[in-house]
Amino acid sequence: MILQALYEYYQRKVDDPDSGLPPFGFEWKELPFIIEVDADGKLIQIEDACEGSGRKKQARAYLVPQAVKKTSGIATNLLWDNAEYVLGIPRKVKPGQKTPDPERLQEQQQAFLERIRALPEAALNDVGVQAVLRFLGRIDCKTLIRQPAWKELRANPNLSFRLLGDSELVCQRPVVKAAIEQLAEAAADSSERGICLISGEERGISRLHPAIKGVWGAQTSGANIVSVNNKVSGSNNAGPTPAFASYLKQQGYNSPVGVRPVFAYTTALNHLLRKDSPQRLQVGDSSTVFWAEKPSDMETAVVDIFGEPSDDDPDRHSEKVAALFQSIHHGRYTRDDADTRFHVLGLAPNAARIAVRFWAVTSVAELAEKIIQHFEDIRIVHGGNQPEYLPLFRLLVSTATQGKADNIPPNLAGDTLRAILEGRPYPYTLLAALVQRIRAEREITYPRAALLKGCLNRANRFSNSHAKEELTVSLDPDNINPGYRLGRLFAVLEKIQEEANPGINATIRDRYYGSASSTPVTAFATLIKLSKHHLSKLENKGRAVNFERLLGEIISGIDDFPAHLSLEDQGRFAIGYYHQRQDFFKKHDLESEHQGDDQ
Repeated sequence: MILQALYEYYQRKVDDPDSGLPPFGFEWKELPFIIEVDADGKLIQIEDACEGSGRKKQARAYLVPQAVKKTSGIATNLLWDNAEYVLGIPRKVKPGQKTPDPERLQEQQQAFLERIRALPEAALNDVGVQAVLRFLGRIDCKTLIRQPAWKELRANPNLSFRLLGDSELVCQRPVVKAAIEQLAEAAADSSERGICLISGEERGISRLHPAIKGVWGAQTSGANIVSVNNKVSGSNNAGPTPAFASYLKQQGYNSPVGVRPVFAYTTALNHLLRKDSPQRLQVGDSSTVFWAEKPSDMETAVVDIFGEPSDDDPDRHSEKVAALFQSIHHGRYTRDDADTRFHVLGLAPNAARIAVRFWAVTSVAELAEKIIQHFEDIRIVHGGNQPEYLPLFRLLVSTATQGKADNIPPNLAGDTLRAILEGRPYPYTLLAALVQRIRAEREITYPRAALLKGCLNRANRFSNSHAKEELTVSLDPDNINPGYRLGRLFAVLEKIQEEANPGINATIRDRYYGSASSTPVTAFATLIKLSKHHLSKLENKGRAVNFERLLGEIISGIDDFPAHLSLEDQGRFAIGYYHQRQDFFKKHDLESEHQGDDQ
């Protein structure tokens, strides 16, 4: 299902000349250097093809023949490769590392040369190819050493060729390009044939699938989403039996996919995962991509909605969420794109392979409704200088130690995003992570309160679809849940202490929050006694009376102080505390406004 959806996406995009997807047999490759030669094979220059400067310096991407699957043996690409293959230059090694074998370097360079000589006659006679062959036949190490790029070449970068006067690479010259496409077609037809799992047709089956790159945390050289473990199991009377040779089928023949469909799905996925892809979102350890069966604004809007806004456009996230609410209101996503199928794929690194963290297939209309529901569930009162809509990244970081993305609990990001997209309760591990982080830091921030509200309300709604929303956006005096009431009570007791001791460095929250939110009976007896002392210190007696009235109102809804609060009630405790604190801030702001009007 995943491979088929990616295959269809490639078919859709490859027909668009502006998509940038390479045709069969080609791929986009970053090449730091281009060797420019004239028709006689004379070296004109080794051009630095990188753009930008400093840390932002990046190699330009060129369309080149598809890379071969490299192993420990010698395997070379056509008309492009690293400096060891193209020029026979030994890479610079660090002290203690093994020096490259001169004989192997010679074999690599010879393999590169023979690969070019194996081109069809029409391409072999092309002036650009002939220039490359002449250059390789007269290559001179002394000439290379005098090149400004010599030091960089020792780092073994990828290289390709361009003929003097051309704007494209030699491999993109019309005759050469046509020959490469023919070779790719011939290779596909010559492979072992079978029924392709994607197309359902009899095709040449791909033995090895190209690597997928761009998954955060995976090998820089790429990893596979489809692969077979090449290990040998125990032996029997017939000798060792390869674990991967199911029904005597080896490697990719265990999961037969045609050469062309393999190229299509891997190219599509690498395109979605590329740098700066507008359809790619990194959430924790999950690299997530989004696409639809036909063009839809939602393909890129969903990344802006869930992603962290850039410094260049800090309002982009809020604008996109607001636009989504507006689109739902006007019926755009529920009318125009209602039935458009939408795909979400979450990938995570797993040694030399890629693990599918989650896979969701929905429609644009359903996705829009699920996203809207998510933002409604986490909507909670907050300060005026804080954003109305919180990005998913900021929500998840609030659960992590020291607020670092690397410390987001494993699987939490993928599970949370999946819950949002499927309209299910947020994972229980999210609630546990939030309660644990609040107890550890004794701080209930806006993102944590928003997530707690979402966790509790969604879980309540899922268990009883007719249940009234348990936790409201702002303070709910009618909520009689013991956890919520105790949280409010704790906030009032802390506020009394703060007003009785202006400028105090540490409040009861720093010392008693953990015990008050988990084992109330052990903490509140002491806290209420302290509050009487704090109330007596208030100079404004009217203020003391108001506090006593508020304490009475809250305590009247509490039958008894529980010996223990469940995890869910600890979350409600935090929300009650947060709501009450926000209500104090709101009243303080209103009082300040009235005082300003009187003056």
